[in-house]
Amino acid sequence: MQMKISELQYDGEALKRVYENPQWTVGIKNWKPANDIEQIGNLERHNRTDELFVLLNGSCTLVYATEEGNGLNLKIVEMKQHAVYQIPPALWHNTIMTKEAKLLLIENSDTSMENTDLRDLTKEEVSFLKNQVK
Repeated sequence: MQMKISELQYDGEALKRVYENPQWTVGIKNWKPANDIEQIGNLERHNRTDELFVLLNGSCTLVYATEEGNGLNLKIVEMKQHAVYQIPPALWHNTIMTKEAKLLLIENSDTSMENTDLRDLTKEEVSFLKNQVK
């Protein structure tokens, strides 16, 4: 039996799942306009599963939030290269990336829009993020 090692890469815009098995998937996430500080507009949450990010290149700010009343309590983390960041289930999050940024993403294979919510940011929330992110 001949075995083969696969080299998986992606240099295009946005996210591409480069490997999947029945339990988990690995994606490479590159900059896209919606992840630019000038165009950030929403947060997402995966209701049943957590997600892992590793910054491989460039700069990325991880935005996360908990619900408070009718609004969000927004927080940011400037990601460090090669550190692993774990997003627990149901935590609102998104990434603000520079054009040269590249993230490794690991999540359950069944993570999809069927078990994910999106929430638009208000003008005030976008303004807050623009003031916080350098």
